[in-house]
Amino acid sequence: MATAKPPGRGCGALPRWLFGAALLLGLRLCMELRHAGSGPPGRGDSPGLPRTHLLSAPGPPRGTRRRQVTYVRSGRRVLPRGGGSTTPPEPSCCAQSGLPRRKGSRWHIELQPWAGPSRSLDEEASRFLSYISTTQIACDHMGTDSFATDSIPAPKPWLVCLDDRFGLAHQIRSKRCRLYSLGLGSDDTHFEVSMANGGCEVHRFDPSVKSAHVLERQGLWHHRLSIDWRDPHPAVAAQKPQSNTRKLGSILNEFGHHKIDVLKADLESAEWKVLENLILEDVLEQIGQLVFEIHLHWPGFEVSGSESGVVRFWYSLLKELERKHFRLFHTYKDLSKPQLFLKKDLFNASSCYTLSWVNTKWR
Repeated sequence: MATAKPPGRGCGALPRWLFGAALLLGLRLCMELRHAGSGPPGRGDSPGLPRTHLLSAPGPPRGTRRRQVTYVRSGRRVLPRGGGSTTPPEPSCCAQSGLPRRKGSRWHIELQPWAGPSRSLDEEASRFLSYISTTQIACDHMGTDSFATDSIPAPKPWLVCLDDRFGLAHQIRSKRCRLYSLGLGSDDTHFEVSMANGGCEVHRFDPSVKSAHVLERQGLWHHRLSIDWRDPHPAVAAQKPQSNTRKLGSILNEFGHHKIDVLKADLESAEWKVLENLILEDVLEQIGQLVFEIHLHWPGFEVSGSESGVVRFWYSLLKELERKHFRLFHTYKDLSKPQLFLKKDLFNASSCYTLSWVNTKWR
C-alpha cells in the first residue's frame, strides 16, 4: 500500500534548502569583507551594525594601520632639542655644538707578552717600574707655576709640556685651551687655578661639588659629576636622569666639546679602568696631554687576577698609550706616600706616581 507524501516535501524542497544555505554563506562573507575593509572595530563598534552606521563615525583611512604603529613608536622617542630630558638647558659652558665622530668601540685591550718565562711578579714589576720611571721624550718647558698669581708652590707636580712643537702653549696664548680635571673630593685646585689664570677654559669634575654647575671665577667651572668607566644602567638612568656618573666620552658629547688640550686625573685607584675605557672607545684621539696620578698599593677598582697578571694589565694599558702616540715626558715618585706595591713592601716602589704624557700627533 503506497504512502502519500506530505504536500511540499518533494524534490522541489531540495533547491530551496540549497538556496537558503547559499544565502547565509553569502551574508557571512559580506560581513567579513566589511570588517576587513573598515579595520578593527572600536570599543563602541558592533559587528552586527549596518555599513552605513559604521561609516558615519570618523575613523582612520583604509590601510593606515602600519603608519599608526610607526607614529606611536616615534612619539615615544621625541625628545627636547639638544638632550634627553626636560630639565633646564645647561650653562653656556656645556651647550651642545655637535657631536664628534667616534669609531667603533673595542671590547678588550691587547695584553702584552709576559715579561719572562716564569710569569712571576718580580719579572712583571721590574718591567713595569722601569717603564714608568723612564721618560720617552724630552720637554724643555714644563710647568704651570708661571701662570700662578700667588707665590704658593704647588703641592703636587702636575706638569704640562709647553714646548711650541706640541701646540699647548699656542692654545693658551690664543685663549683656546681647554682642560678637564677629574677628581674625587680633593680640595687642591692649585693646578686648575693656575691653568685658568693662564687663559684656559677649565672644567673640574668632582661628585662632592655642591651645585650641578658652578662658575667659581673666570674660566674655572666646577661640575657635580663623577667620571666613570661606564655609564649608568639604562634602568637607573631612567629613574635618575640627572645621575652624576658618566663616561668621559658621554660628557664630551653632552658638553659639545670635541677636544681637550689637557686631561688631569686623580681618581684614587679608579684611573686604571677609566684609562682602559678611554683606550677602548678611542677618546684618546681627542686629548692633547695626560697628567695622571696612578696608585699601585692595590689592583684598583674592578681589576682582578693574579698579582703578576694585574701588573701585566697595568703595563699593557701604558703600552696602548704609546701605540696612540702618547709619550711620557715627566714622572714623579711620591715618597710621602706609603712604600707599598700590591700591599707589599717590595721593589723600593712608592704606592703613588704622577705621570705626564704628550700626544705627539696632537693638532
